[in-house]
Amino acid sequence: MRRALLLAVVLLAGCSSPDGSTTGSATSIVIGAGGEPENLNPVLGYAPDGAGKIFDGLVSRDASLALKPALAAELPTASADGLTWTAKLRKDITFSDGTPLTADDVVFTYRSVVDKKVNSTIASRFDALAGVVAKDPATVEFTLSYPYAPFAQQLALGIVPAAKLTGVDINSAPFNTAPVGTGPYTVSEWRKGDRMVLRANEKYWGGAPAIKSVTVVFVPDDNARATRMAAGEFDGTVLPPKLARTYRDKSGYKIVQNPSADYRGLGIPSELPFTSSPQVRRAINLGINRQAMIDAVLAGSGKPASTPISPYLQNWYDEKTAFTFDVAEAERLLDEAGWRKGADGKRAKDGQAAKLPVLYPAPDVLRKELALATASDIAKLGIDAPVEATTFDVMLQRRKAAAVWGGGDPYDPDTAAYTLLHSKYAGQDGYVNMTLYRNSTVDTALDTARRSLDPAARKQAYQDFQQAYAADPGWAFLVFLDHTYVLRDKWNGQETQVEPHDHGLVHAVWWNLERWTPKP
Repeated sequence: MRRALLLAVVLLAGCSSPDGSTTGSATSIVIGAGGEPENLNPVLGYAPDGAGKIFDGLVSRDASLALKPALAAELPTASADGLTWTAKLRKDITFSDGTPLTADDVVFTYRSVVDKKVNSTIASRFDALAGVVAKDPATVEFTLSYPYAPFAQQLALGIVPAAKLTGVDINSAPFNTAPVGTGPYTVSEWRKGDRMVLRANEKYWGGAPAIKSVTVVFVPDDNARATRMAAGEFDGTVLPPKLARTYRDKSGYKIVQNPSADYRGLGIPSELPFTSSPQVRRAINLGINRQAMIDAVLAGSGKPASTPISPYLQNWYDEKTAFTFDVAEAERLLDEAGWRKGADGKRAKDGQAAKLPVLYPAPDVLRKELALATASDIAKLGIDAPVEATTFDVMLQRRKAAAVWGGGDPYDPDTAAYTLLHSKYAGQDGYVNMTLYRNSTVDTALDTARRSLDPAARKQAYQDFQQAYAADPGWAFLVFLDHTYVLRDKWNGQETQVEPHDHGLVHAVWWNLERWTPKP
């Protein structure tokens, strides 16, 4: 799970741009970013779910999230046993440097992702991939080691040109910051820590974009981004809901709220003595007033979360396993686990205080407010819950503290839950199973679900997973956000799409930016 790269597109027209120039045309867009990507190479993890602006995958998604052909001439097909997938490429597709796309480029991309010498953050998504070969210049065949039900979803990954990366160290290649792709935009400039400039690919196979220039300015602080928006520097941005409300009645702007499967949750460390028992972790879940958080912190924009499977995954979501707000039951479970209140109202067991530090990444305003609200709720149960601002790196290192994380996607429950909760990822580096959670029943259900091609069997497996998880939670999932944007009302073409955790330039209200047109 990667930190959200909140590349908030800010649409600047008739205002001074960050470099002092003036852009009066709606064919130029300036982007204010809540975060900066580490690289722009799909092999290393950039835009794994498509919509990457610089690259295309074999497939893409429409506004309803249905898969449609992109670089593939038609949707890839699977053999009856689900072990072989075949994709046929469109004819006459070229990369932005004019070189033709062939099956060899697709083969190189996927082989590189699973190459152990490559530091790909998405290699775990392709655990089932046993091989990929070019059957001819326009046909690619994937072989899986086991049937992987959501494999088609993974084919949205952007394709890189083999000629640019063959024989070089992909981890440090110049390509990572100056890439060549088949997408609607090319990278003109990237000043790390400052800005990125994209230009329209006039020879884009899907048609040249009407918006010719996109500038991304990196502004990680929510409050700073809001201030610069209010000053007229930006035409649009993503903001916490309460900061966006000031634009409700402002002429020429609109507030857009898109539903998402992007959760915010408190990762509860399973190896901390206090939180090592399922009773305590259930008590924490029951003692949190999620609806109050939505009302107060999110200004009513969002949904309660109990597992990483969002209500937008309708076929798989089990509302019966949702945690209710029940302080009395939370108190009973803590007592039952031996953590009892003293005269001062604080809980302890065998002389050890019930303490759970709550970390959040500064300067994320929304996570700070959620951390404070969570700590306030569990403190009422007699738990000492000091709140600390820190960094993502420190959050990963401090496995015996709770932390407010984010993640999730609306594409498939496997990608939302598997690496987050399967025990085989406990102790691995990076954004996988950060709480060191282990539950064999959960493992079995997750394994069964990803390998089941029968929809009814998958649904039952995910019900089994959610029931087992509710009895032994490893997190206190808090809310699914509605992503909130303030946008100058100058363009046609926006379509609502349920969004994943990553809602920067890749997704968000501008997920289909290449199809926007200036209003008359």
